[in-house]
Amino acid sequence: MQLEDIKLQNEKETRAGFGDGIYEIAKENKDVVVLTADLAGSFKLGPFIKEFSDRYYEMGIAEANMMGTAAGLTIGGKIPYTTTFANFSTGRVYDQIRQSIAYSGKNVKICASHAGLTLGEDGATHQILEDIGMMKMLPGMTVINPCDYNQTKAATKAIASHNGPVYLRFHRPKWANFTAEDGSDFVIGKAQLMAEGADVSLFACGHLVWYAIEAARALKEKGISAEVINLHTIKPLDEEAVIRSINKTGCAVTCEEHNIWGGLGESVAHVAAQHNPVPIEFIGTKDTFGESGKPVDLLDKYGLTPRFIVAAAEKAVARKKA
Repeated sequence: MQLEDIKLQNEKETRAGFGDGIYEIAKENKDVVVLTADLAGSFKLGPFIKEFSDRYYEMGIAEANMMGTAAGLTIGGKIPYTTTFANFSTGRVYDQIRQSIAYSGKNVKICASHAGLTLGEDGATHQILEDIGMMKMLPGMTVINPCDYNQTKAATKAIASHNGPVYLRFHRPKWANFTAEDGSDFVIGKAQLMAEGADVSLFACGHLVWYAIEAARALKEKGISAEVINLHTIKPLDEEAVIRSINKTGCAVTCEEHNIWGGLGESVAHVAAQHNPVPIEFIGTKDTFGESGKPVDLLDKYGLTPRFIVAAAEKAVARKKA
């Protein structure tokens, strides 16, 4: 695929992709159930609740209890999807996830909205920026951060047939929607090549995939050919895709709405260190908490917008040439 083939369809919330996806997969799979911690509206669960009220559990603001209940439901063959904000899906209940879900390999789907800086005005206490690191360190946990509405919908449906615990991370605001409408380009554990390039690899997840595409277009005008790869599945990482791309370009930039410590960038750097050490620059928050503000303003303040990706790519290319 080339950059000119990527078309902006519209702007939609990734969390709406979850709401539509859970409704569709529930019609196909009678074992799918949903638990929420007083956040049905935020997860767009209205259609699901209306049609499948007997498969919906309102747990109240009791996230630890929700995780334990979800683990118990798997024993009876159910496929529980837990729903609350990313901060409360991980930081508040890490012990319960580790002990009751990950340790025993329970088939729980931990679905986390409002992740990263783009939570916006709710501020640092809700803008978790370390959740990918926390969850990818748990043995057997699959970690997915889709890039838009279409892909979140596809991922929500796909994880129902994946055996084992999953952390599905998505976001709050309306965002660029540009992947295949039918979700055919999403496969758990398989990177998505968005655009081919020869000079630098841009690896991204979540909201930053669209920014990586915009950065690649700006780099093209500067005479730099950027390859854009959507690493929506952070664990298990598609190592073959990473190796293949860095072998071709010789340098890389990783892009994530997350702390660079423990996130996507570290996973890519680990693969590169083992197979082909190349210059890598990291786009993400730098060992800091967030703050209250408009989502796009925060992304720019913390260095996550396209202009910063362009600068990082230019630096990586210069390091390669040096």
